[in-house]
Amino acid sequence: METITIDITILAPVQKVWDYYNDPEHITKWNFADDSWHCPSSENDLKVGGKFKNRMEAKDGSFGFDFEGIYDEVISNERIKYHLEDGRNVEVIFKIIDENTTNVKINFDPEKQNSVQMQRDGWYAILNNFHKYVENH
Repeated sequence: METITIDITILAPVQKVWDYYNDPEHITKWNFADDSWHCPSSENDLKVGGKFKNRMEAKDGSFGFDFEGIYDEVISNERIKYHLEDGRNVEVIFKIIDENTTNVKINFDPEKQNSVQMQRDGWYAILNNFHKYVENH
């Protein structure tokens, strides 16, 4: 299956974008696709071989899961590569457009349970939530 790519341009310096993307204190504020979900906890050991674990839950308590992975590459303010427990790979690229503008591009291997379009929409909704959070805080 082909890799899915999404990207968004954020009006913020790369250091802020990087910090907000990787700091658990911020991750819990943006890491959900819509307002009926939340991210009550986040752990992040941002180094090669380090692990992250983000708890994703429906606010009504009906469903929840842990989104976990292990880092394969970490280049500060530039790139993160990690793999999920099921072996899928994800790459996040932080590209400086200018001193106050950063593009974030995510390449990820799709899973087999949901359609590619549904996965693209879900990941994009989270990325767009991140975009709004960074620009408004």
